[in-house]
Order: sequence, then C-alpha cells, then structure tokens
Amino acid sequence: MLGNFQYCNPTKLYFGEQSLTFLKEELQKYGPKVQLSYGRDSIKKNGIYDQVMELLKEAGKTVFEDPGVMPNPTVEKLYEGCKIARENEVDLILAVGGGSVCDYAKAVSVSAYCEEDPWEKYYERMEEVDNRIIPVGCVLTMVGTGSEMNGGSVITNPERKRKIGHVFGENVFPKFSILNPVFTYTLPKYQMVAGIYDIFNHITEQYFSGEDDNTSDYVMEGLMKSLIHSSRIAVADPMDYEARSNIMWTATWALNTMVEQGKTTDWMVHMIGQSVGAYTDATHGMTLAAVSMAYYRYICPYGLQKFVRFAENVWGVQTEGKSKEQIAKEGLASMENWMREIGLVMNLRELGVTEEMIEGIAEGTFVMDGGYKILSHEEIVDILRKSM
Repeated sequence: MLGNFQYCNPTKLYFGEQSLTFLKEELQKYGPKVQLSYGRDSIKKNGIYDQVMELLKEAGKTVFEDPGVMPNPTVEKLYEGCKIARENEVDLILAVGGGSVCDYAKAVSVSAYCEEDPWEKYYERMEEVDNRIIPVGCVLTMVGTGSEMNGGSVITNPERKRKIGHVFGENVFPKFSILNPVFTYTLPKYQMVAGIYDIFNHITEQYFSGEDDNTSDYVMEGLMKSLIHSSRIAVADPMDYEARSNIMWTATWALNTMVEQGKTTDWMVHMIGQSVGAYTDATHGMTLAAVSMAYYRYICPYGLQKFVRFAENVWGVQTEGKSKEQIAKEGLASMENWMREIGLVMNLRELGVTEEMIEGIAEGTFVMDGGYKILSHEEIVDILRKSM
C-alpha cells in the first residue's frame, strides 16, 4: 500500500434486531435536552417513532422535535434545525431515519453555534469546524449513505442549484449508531434499490483509483460481491433478514473511511450525480446510477488494468482468448445488466433532466483529481449527454 495515513473511527455501533434496546444506555451519557430529527410520517406509521419516544421518556429526556427532513436536506431546513438546537441549548441531536437525516443532523451539529453563515463557511469555502459541536446519535431506518459511521454531510441550496458534501473530521462522526435491519423492511422498493446502488458506487468511487497492490481493493471486491448477491435476494424478498442485514453492514463498511486508506479515490460519479440532484431533487442513488455507465466507459481506457481486475474478480469474467479491452468491457456490461436487473434508473431523462439543464449541471460539478482522468467541462457535458 502506498502513502501514509492515520485511521480512527470513534462511532460505536449497535447492530441487530435488539439493537434499539441500547439507546437508553447511550442516552445516559448526555444532558437532558434532545433534538429529535426525522423525516416525514414513515417512522410514525411503522412504529419506530413510538419506540424511540418511549426510550427517551424512560431516560427522562426533554424532547424538541425537528420533523420534515427531506431526502435532499436544504439549507433552509438546516437554518431551521440550527434555530431549534441553539434556542433550546440541546445536549444531543438524535437522527432517526436514513442517510439524509443523519447528514442533516451532522450539519446542524456543526452549524448551530457557527457565527457565520454555515453554508458559506462549511459548504462553499470548505472550512474546518472551529466552534462548539453538538453530539449526534443515529437510529438508522434506511441504508445506503454510510452516514451512520462517517463525518460526511450533504446539503442542497436550491436557489443556487448547488448540492455540496463536506467530509468533516472524526469529531463530527456520530457518537453512536443503532442498526436494526428490520427497520428497513417497510422501505419502498425504489428507495431500497437506490440505496443499494449508492452503496455499490461508494465502493467503486474508492476502488477505481491507484495502481498499487492495495489490501483495500481486496476488501472492496468482497464487499461488492456480497452486495450483488444480497441485492438479488432482497429484490425478490424484501423481508429476507439475512440479505437485508448483509446490505446494511456492507453500507456501513463501504463508507466508514476504512477502505479508503491508501487510496486516492475518484468521486466523480458523486460529483456529477449531486449536481443532477441540485437541479432535479431526484433520489440520490438514482442520479448516480443514471450517469455511472457513461462515466465508467469513458474512463475505462485510462485505468484499464483495474477495470480488467474488476471484471475478473467481481463479475467472474472469463479471460481466455480475450484482450484487456474486451475483458474490461465485458465486466462493465455485467455491471449494467445487474443494475437493470434490480430496477435502477439508467438514464437522466427519467429523472427529469432536459437538454437545457446540461450546461448548468456540468458547471455545478466539482472536478476531483483522484481518479484515472481529470475531466474537463466539455468531457462532463459529453458524459451527461451520453447519460440521457
């Protein structure tokens, strides 16, 4: 493995069907005021809200509710959450929901006591946190982002048509996260498969970088193979606990910073997809799926050896009598077939993108330099057009 790195992950995880019982134990570590952040009505319909509220009550907490966190949390919602946290001097933000709610909670945690506009400071200028941080805990109800065990937080500014992620340091990681696979059962299929692809793309964003023999690549190949296997079972039977638990665990390890060690990482699919999301408010995993094949086929010649390895080790492509180019293309074809099989959106038009949006989406795309090709504006436009 190349490079020098430090590794620390301070988040404590509770996993399994009985994991929520440990919430009361964790709550004892914090003061009496809890900001409960969640989405819309789903956690009330499936009973998770009542279970969490009962534990908060038993722990003697005063709860300040912060509902209505949307799938792509907006800067306006961030300001609203900051006001609740600051005015009530909350001791803990408890996020109950999917990755968007966890992302939002972390954004509030660093922004509530920020003396400047947090959007400008943390998302435009990408500055580090130099103010009080409110601790965050998570009860996960949807898998995909890995936000339950990392410092990432993505916020959308609809007015500026920008969707930006900031990866904060370990002091912003959730202090604890509760992962009960059963809580994901009621998720609509569309959201489930979008989350599955978000997981897969988190892995490929890190995998398709570097040339060295890296332990992280072997780990990522195993994670991808597990995810592909479990995704097929979960699509056929969403109540299969083993499949859903494996998907949940893979999601956490895909983006808890472990497999990125020694990697330069790519992240261009995410940068393009997030810009698409800023224009359309489309489901995050679907924006990634819609642009992935055009992107990976474009950069394949620049990282050919890794794409050959991907074809062999992840998709089982037979190599005898084939050129490297043929092997790599066959691997990408296998990936595309799997994506279609599980029901992903495969083009941008289905997400509401029009030709008139393409220049703006490309302009709003951050260009990263860790992958096999640094893209120009014109190349991003070409990839977007090929994704239509």
